[in-house]
Amino acid sequence: MFTKEIYVKRREELKKSVKSGIILLLGNGEAAMNYSGNTYAFRQDSSFIYYVGLDTPDLAYILDIDQNKEYLLGDELTIDDIIWMGNLPSLKERAAGAGIDTVLPFSNLATIIGAGLKSNRTIHYLKPYRYRNQLILSEILGVPCRDAPLGVSTDLTKAIIRMRLIKSAEELAELEDAGRTGYAMHIVAMKMCQPGVSEREIAGTIEGLAISTGNRVSFPTILSMNGQTLHNHDHSGILQAGRLMLCDAGSENLNYYASDFTRTTAVGGEYSERQKNIHNIVLKAMNDSIAMAKPGITYKSVHRNAYRIIFEGLRDLGLVKGETEAALEAGVPALFMPHGLGHALGLDVHDMEDLGETLVGYDEETKRDTLFGYRSLRFGKRLEPGHVLTVEPGIYFVPQLIEKWRAEKTNADFIHFDKLKDYYGFGGIRLEDDIVITPQACRPVYEKRLPVTVEEIEAAVKS
Repeated sequence: MFTKEIYVKRREELKKSVKSGIILLLGNGEAAMNYSGNTYAFRQDSSFIYYVGLDTPDLAYILDIDQNKEYLLGDELTIDDIIWMGNLPSLKERAAGAGIDTVLPFSNLATIIGAGLKSNRTIHYLKPYRYRNQLILSEILGVPCRDAPLGVSTDLTKAIIRMRLIKSAEELAELEDAGRTGYAMHIVAMKMCQPGVSEREIAGTIEGLAISTGNRVSFPTILSMNGQTLHNHDHSGILQAGRLMLCDAGSENLNYYASDFTRTTAVGGEYSERQKNIHNIVLKAMNDSIAMAKPGITYKSVHRNAYRIIFEGLRDLGLVKGETEAALEAGVPALFMPHGLGHALGLDVHDMEDLGETLVGYDEETKRDTLFGYRSLRFGKRLEPGHVLTVEPGIYFVPQLIEKWRAEKTNADFIHFDKLKDYYGFGGIRLEDDIVITPQACRPVYEKRLPVTVEEIEAAVKS
């Protein structure tokens, strides 16, 4: 937790933004893995953590704006809880650490919300992403379960997004801490990237590093020779000389902040000329994007520039043809990079995606594109100091997608389909760093950059 003054200040700012009604923030409960007594590792809701700071299950927070009252709702530990799970300070003591004076049993939640509804007061709550919380909302609001998400408060959602998008100094320190572990994970993955080593062994080793210094990995590790599958969680392969290993992984630190890095490593530390050529195009797209990212620039324009670099690099290799602007307008680069350049990063690896990806990444000025590839950009709006983002361009050769475009003659005037057949076993290359927007430009979240050039990665593998 941070100091209680930080949480008090955040809640005061939230109260001023929403202005009237009752704010309800539901914490998460335990989630059963295969039977009720065997649960997944507990993960608190990120917005609850941001405003309340308590990471134990079955809690709720109420802020009555009109009456200027706030409550933490939850139940004290029973003797059975203490026997099986251990003792904790009382709920009242823990609430005091977050600057909350009034603690009530969880059963009071329905009473407080019911009274608010009878008085025709607005109940502000966030979209539930777990069925437990959807069921709780259904019960206390008196609506069918399927209708509970329909009453989500746009005012509360937008207020939270505004606050959480701009990272404070103490948050940046936490993100740096997560980056430090993420860095160590990727260095180990590079060193282990040798012929005959199993993907599962490497994934398990680096996930163990995340657990040894923090809570867990910040998302399920992507590690595979088949890097053309963007979110490849299958770790069944055995590394082979001549192949590439794409590793997209990060850690979540003890205060829930995330890191997210990607490197693509030649197995055994020897890149072929073809692999070097593709890697260097992706590296240029990455470095130019980092150089371009600064306040006042839309990330949508940075994404488009990365597409330009990728198209022109592939044109130099003879895989595509035609005029750059025409190709960009037609969406040609999306054949090779069907995802966006990056996303917001913070308490969630895709920060606040539970609140609505478009609400987080776009606004009235910057609208999401509808064209394939462009529409997958999660964050496109104008950059501000304090924004934390990933920069992750890539080039992938997906045989099924290429064959689909060939059969449908999609962008046939721009693509040498016959030459692409030689790349069907290539896989994919993605490179990713985390940046924070500063008043003048941007900087890495974690000051030490992972090996990123062909030469640096080869040296890391062989060290």
